[in-house]
Amino acid sequence: MSKHEDILKYVMSLEVGTRISVRSVASAQGVSDGTAYRAIKDADALGLVTTIPRVGTVRIEKLEKKSIESLTYGEVINIIDGTLLGGKEGIHKTLNRFVIGAMAVEDIGKYITPGCLLIVGNREEVQRLGLENESGVLITGGFGCSEEIKKLANEKCLPIISSAYDTFTIASMINRAISESLIKKDIMLVEDIMNIEPVYLKPNDTVADWRRMVLETGHERYPVVDDDMKVIGIITAKDLVKDISNDEHISRVMSKNTITVTPKTTVAYAAHVTGWEGIELCPVIHNKRLAGVVTRHDVIKALQYISRQPQAGETLEDMIMKNFQFETLGEDLYFFGKITPEMLDPIGTASWSSLNMLLSTIGIITLRHKNNINIFIDSMSTYFTQPVQMDSVIDIYTKILDMGRNSSKVRIEMYDRKKQLIGTSILSARVLKKI
Repeated sequence: MSKHEDILKYVMSLEVGTRISVRSVASAQGVSDGTAYRAIKDADALGLVTTIPRVGTVRIEKLEKKSIESLTYGEVINIIDGTLLGGKEGIHKTLNRFVIGAMAVEDIGKYITPGCLLIVGNREEVQRLGLENESGVLITGGFGCSEEIKKLANEKCLPIISSAYDTFTIASMINRAISESLIKKDIMLVEDIMNIEPVYLKPNDTVADWRRMVLETGHERYPVVDDDMKVIGIITAKDLVKDISNDEHISRVMSKNTITVTPKTTVAYAAHVTGWEGIELCPVIHNKRLAGVVTRHDVIKALQYISRQPQAGETLEDMIMKNFQFETLGEDLYFFGKITPEMLDPIGTASWSSLNMLLSTIGIITLRHKNNINIFIDSMSTYFTQPVQMDSVIDIYTKILDMGRNSSKVRIEMYDRKKQLIGTSILSARVLKKI
């Protein structure tokens, strides 16, 4: 195991809430500051630690992406550019709801629950009530709090935060952050579902070692790595003939043509790989080293989860496409809908950029409808012949010109209800293999 992996395991072994630094990690693991720094940065990317302004780097509990609508107190501090006044031992805790303390003190208690964040001004009696009911406190308007409140926050291990923004602005900032997170939630990545403690073999291991691992784990496919944890091959049951000796080295029978993904590969593409290539297990590579494995079963479960999740966040494409419907015309698609106010330019007609986004989105939808794979736009040529007014109803027809293994091409034509051509576009797209 490399020093880098040793440090990551050391970080994972720390209690949630523990403060760490480059110097402390380097000293504990007997490595250089540079090695410790790179490992801590990777731990941050994996969601094992977080850095809070004026507090430092803290070990946190890794949150699954499917729970990304939940925030920690530390993340709230970053979102609102807040200052931590007390209770720093609790910044790693996850909050489950927000309460604005704008009512009378005797009425607030019924709304406060453990694990919520109470947003309030400089009302000390409400601040105390929130802490006593196991709730974090966010003070708006840039106000501070008394030493008594800070002491109570430290005793309860609940953060008390101050922000210069007003209550409405803070609520808007937090709501926007959650909305952005919900949009990201729709794009589930391999890092969210992969097994970070994979079973692997070395080149000098034998076929007998492989057979033993099959009995222990139930899998028949394992990555083969060198001393630097770089994947050099794959060993499966298909690579072994019936009369092969148990003493044969793995390096002599393994397959060197290895299909891999990265932690940032989408689950949709991982499904494409495991499905089209017919493989049960795929190595996950980070910095050219084995970081984990993902199985076909993991991918299927993730896709089933995604299909059940309501997405509250809206992208620009969502806002434009929500007013359009489509029908199937043989192998082609027909879209129809209305120009919305979000698509207008300063002179009151549909802007070139919004129409181009509409055409490109429809082109991608057409290609995915034909073959459900991840693709990205390689090139696009668009010509417009006339302006389009707000509330105009338009018809869009698409036709796939070419559908290859690695690239595709589609033509999109836009008409008004008088069948006059508004614009036409030729879009070329490629299959997305890694991101």
